[in-house]
Amino acid sequence: MHTVVVGTSGTTAADVIAVARGNARVELSQEALDALARAREIVDALAAKPEPVYGVSTGFGALATRHIDQDLRGRLQRNIVRSHAAGMGPRVEREVVRALMFLRLKTVASGHTGVRPHVARTMADVLNAGITPVVHEYGSLGCSGDLAPLSHCALTLMGEGDAEGPDGEVRPAAELLAAHGITPVELREKEGLALLNGTDGMLGMLVMALADLDTLYKTADVTAALSLEALLGTDRVLRPELHAIRPHPGQGAAAANMLAVLDGSGLVGHYQADEAPRVQDAYSVRCAPQVAGAGRDTLAHARLVAERELASAVDNPVVLSDGRVESNGNFHGAPVAYVLDFLAVAAADLGSIAERRTDRLLDKNRSHGLPPFLADDAGVDSGLMIAQYTQAALVSEMKRLAVPASADSIPSSAMQEDHVSMGWSAARKLRTAIGNLNRILAVELYAATRAIELRHGLTPAPASRAVIHALRAAGVEGPGPDRFLAPDLEAADAFVRAGGVVAAAEQVTGPLA
Repeated sequence: MHTVVVGTSGTTAADVIAVARGNARVELSQEALDALARAREIVDALAAKPEPVYGVSTGFGALATRHIDQDLRGRLQRNIVRSHAAGMGPRVEREVVRALMFLRLKTVASGHTGVRPHVARTMADVLNAGITPVVHEYGSLGCSGDLAPLSHCALTLMGEGDAEGPDGEVRPAAELLAAHGITPVELREKEGLALLNGTDGMLGMLVMALADLDTLYKTADVTAALSLEALLGTDRVLRPELHAIRPHPGQGAAAANMLAVLDGSGLVGHYQADEAPRVQDAYSVRCAPQVAGAGRDTLAHARLVAERELASAVDNPVVLSDGRVESNGNFHGAPVAYVLDFLAVAAADLGSIAERRTDRLLDKNRSHGLPPFLADDAGVDSGLMIAQYTQAALVSEMKRLAVPASADSIPSSAMQEDHVSMGWSAARKLRTAIGNLNRILAVELYAATRAIELRHGLTPAPASRAVIHALRAAGVEGPGPDRFLAPDLEAADAFVRAGGVVAAAEQVTGPLA
């Protein structure tokens, strides 16, 4: 099994995905263990002093003014975990919780939190045992970090609350720890707070969203190319010299992808020879690289933010290398929240333009010779009429999901935490938006491949043929009389989700950008 070694200098997106989705094993480097021990010595020294230090010998948030006696500090750390594990609503997905736990371990391993090596080892043991704390949808304001979700994870380390075992069964955490030979941790000064105070949930979801959207943007280039082909459009607008004079990197990459997919097509170039000759294609076809390209450039910016956050140690207070323990605001989720919202906007627009292409394929007045709704016997058959309704409903929801969460703030903790990021909420709605975008592109794929197959006597590009063949092999049927459509659409959705569109096209084109 692949092993991810956690050191003091952060982690990579690939490692997050390996742990979250691939169940990779986690180990702490000796460097990390040494840094943990050094930082703990500093915390222990401060804990022995009479002067109050936030997070070590005081209460938290609006209760930070109270100095806590030494005999109550263990109870204080346990209580912050128990009281903050206040999430409600549906369970969060297993991959999100694993990313959350791993990223918290990443910050702990930095040596800036003051947590003992034993606690870090236990965090790794829980991940390696496949134990996943039950974390709920609601409870995080994204400041101070993802408090409630992280608290539910810390509760499992203490042997309290519920968790899911590697068999998928939810059981008391104490039973699961015992079954895997893991001793619950007894928290000491600073440790309860250090396990809760980070942007790990929103960051984990951002990292996975970037991976998913990278595939979906390539998929969108392919489906746009298939739609252009089916509409007998021109590929002249994709020529590199046109995109060189407006040098947005994403735009150039999207146009190059589309051009590669269309190479060798016998359908393009008929745009002036059909019954409705035209000088230009509609915006949804002609401007596909501009829209997808802008989204790609948004992805690039979001990836830069994620890389910076992956290299960060997010906690409050932090232990500095010179021995100081300082309060700070690095737990605020604004940098992550903004890009999560930016991505939802870009995804909504990508879904919107894909739906417009689908609608054009189905409209006999704009499809340049295709049958109404791509029906076998229009009037007797409705074809893909309602598939487009479903796509339109998804697009409409995408627009609502594009409303930024990070523009909102709701004060908490008796006005001590009077400005929050709502980054967790931005991440949750982005996950929904990505699922919707996948379905929208699946409908466009379904319509475009059917339309190409209805262009009798014209030969599609080799890459297009490869995509059509792979889609049919995945159980998605081609043109014909009306049938129960939902299973075909679900199969197309699964095909897109698995990266099937990109994989099939790349068999011909080579790697797409």
